[in-house]
Amino acid sequence: MSSPWRLVLLTIACLNISGVIGTRLFESSSLNSCMQNSSFTTSLFRVTFTPDNSSLSFDINGYSLQSAKVVIGITVYGYGYKVVDQKRIDPCGSDSKDLKGLCPMPAAAIQILGNAAITSDELKKIPNAIYYIPDLDGKVIVWINSTETGQPLACVSAELGNAKTVHQKGVALGIAVVVLLGLILSAIASGGGHSTTAAHLAANALALFGYFQAQNFQWSMGIIRVGFLQKMATWYLRSTGGKQSTYLSNLATTSVQVQKRSLYRRTNSQMAIAESLKHLTVKGIERVGFVSKIEITNIFFTSYMFFCIFIVCTIVAVVLFKVILELLHKAKWIKPERFQDFRVGWKVMLKGILFRIVLITFPQIIVLGFWELTRRDSPAETALAVCTIVTVLALLFWGSYNVWHRARRSIALHGNPAYILFSDSAILNKWGFLYVQFKATMYFFIIINLLHILMKALFIAFGQKNGTVQAVGLLVLELIMLVTICVMRPYMDKKTNGVNISIAVVNFINVILLLFFSNIFGVPSLAIGIMGVLFFILNTVFALVLLIMVLWASISAILSKNPDTRYQTMRDDRGSFIKSTSKHNLHDELDALGAAARGDGQQSQMSLARGGEGKLHKPMTQLDDESGGSGRPLLDNELGHIQGGFPPMRSHDSLMPRRNESPLRTGSPAQRGEGPWKRGVGY
Repeated sequence: MSSPWRLVLLTIACLNISGVIGTRLFESSSLNSCMQNSSFTTSLFRVTFTPDNSSLSFDINGYSLQSAKVVIGITVYGYGYKVVDQKRIDPCGSDSKDLKGLCPMPAAAIQILGNAAITSDELKKIPNAIYYIPDLDGKVIVWINSTETGQPLACVSAELGNAKTVHQKGVALGIAVVVLLGLILSAIASGGGHSTTAAHLAANALALFGYFQAQNFQWSMGIIRVGFLQKMATWYLRSTGGKQSTYLSNLATTSVQVQKRSLYRRTNSQMAIAESLKHLTVKGIERVGFVSKIEITNIFFTSYMFFCIFIVCTIVAVVLFKVILELLHKAKWIKPERFQDFRVGWKVMLKGILFRIVLITFPQIIVLGFWELTRRDSPAETALAVCTIVTVLALLFWGSYNVWHRARRSIALHGNPAYILFSDSAILNKWGFLYVQFKATMYFFIIINLLHILMKALFIAFGQKNGTVQAVGLLVLELIMLVTICVMRPYMDKKTNGVNISIAVVNFINVILLLFFSNIFGVPSLAIGIMGVLFFILNTVFALVLLIMVLWASISAILSKNPDTRYQTMRDDRGSFIKSTSKHNLHDELDALGAAARGDGQQSQMSLARGGEGKLHKPMTQLDDESGGSGRPLLDNELGHIQGGFPPMRSHDSLMPRRNESPLRTGSPAQRGEGPWKRGVGY
């Protein structure tokens, strides 16, 4: 093989980085046509260079539509920078023995198979940095021109790569552990009565889930390859009338191009030729599945099964935790007040945890569900996608309506939305995941957030084949969301607002870059390459900062005796309404004794203030406890509040019961006003 030809193939191979660290390996494995009415199409393209043993191997299978003497021109790009410019190679030349199959190029199937030794002088011409850049955006364009007329007969381009990549399973696993640790500690903190810590940990974890941008986060979409799940997905697909794709099983004879962004549009005739020669292109969601070694037709079912497994594992974990706590309590290995809130109201808390999981996985379910509607892999999977979408939307928007309804009732009765939202343990434990991360006055912002996610999912799922529409739609949505968050500042404190505003800014920048990647403005390739580097650096640094923040908050929650002291007091005074059930056990017992002595037996109207959560048929002397405990009698002073109406809560009212006062003590109306509605409903 000629020295120029070996140098070109060597440089081409070096521009694709995708190997194991420590092993210098460069290769290209797919080819794509880059002109209309191309006379040459490939079905297999393999070029591998191993600099450690100075060898270059190539295996190319293709089909030529016409016979002619040709000359080859090669241009190589790295991040848009032209590394090799129009290197001319003559297959009929004396130095091109391995290319004799192209002298002349026949109108038939062509196979080029060979090896070449690379000299040390040729190795020195390759920049050393090229060996160490992960996920290098390299591309080679090969023109096949007629020797007689000089007219181009064909054009093919290849995406290049090696084995060095930032997409590492270890990194993805570490990120998953950090995020799940934050969610688990949030649940434990909530069960232990540390509501402020739980709210902050949950808010940070939700923000991180909503930001994920790279392949190391694709586990959050449930796109994880597990052997038995793939077998189950294949069985379910075939048994319900679907036909499985064969992208992965036919890699030995099929050239699959993993496309990062949209290219030019082919004609129908070219598509027919490409399909007959088993030339496939994957992009978007298909690309994510292919890189994860999951067949395209198994992506939705794999994600759905992980969602179901996550739900089941959560239920089992909560039940086991409850059993363990009860055993420890009976053995007197823990104090009676430890996790008292969880032990009493664990069923309501479990519902809240499951609803929170639905909220966290909402983007995954909606995006892949709508995407499945565009593919229709099988009738059963299509029906499963529809049912899942409808169920999830109904649950979340019904919960959002409940929050809005109770907040409006609280404003009408008490002049403060936080009063009922944070004082009623049943509402807080069941629906609190929808509003605890926001200020009390912004209880409705969850509806805006859900609509934003839903609209993004529609553009992502239905815009897979049109990058321009997808990019423009996402740009408008992210701009609206950025302005909304900056103006309203809906989150519970300055720090949480700052984090979410930063996420909105980064997401908006990402969408702007996506607009350029879609080639709407015809930006030069070099500029696109530079933008790609900036995109990588920006998201890597920002994701690292978010992960460190979540990890630090989690560690602090573990090490601190009272982690709530680390956070500033909420301006909506929610902490005054949230009281631990265990702290009021003594007061409840004394209240019960006093009520029993008086023999009160009127009908309770407490459910009017709780928005229907209570039961009207209960005696008025009992207060509903939807956390799992039985109702307790009310005092005379509390009955007076109920019968006379509930005055609006004032910021200067004392919300803590006086521990040294007997509940049977009578006195002035001011002294008798320390009923459960000022301690917190449901406790």
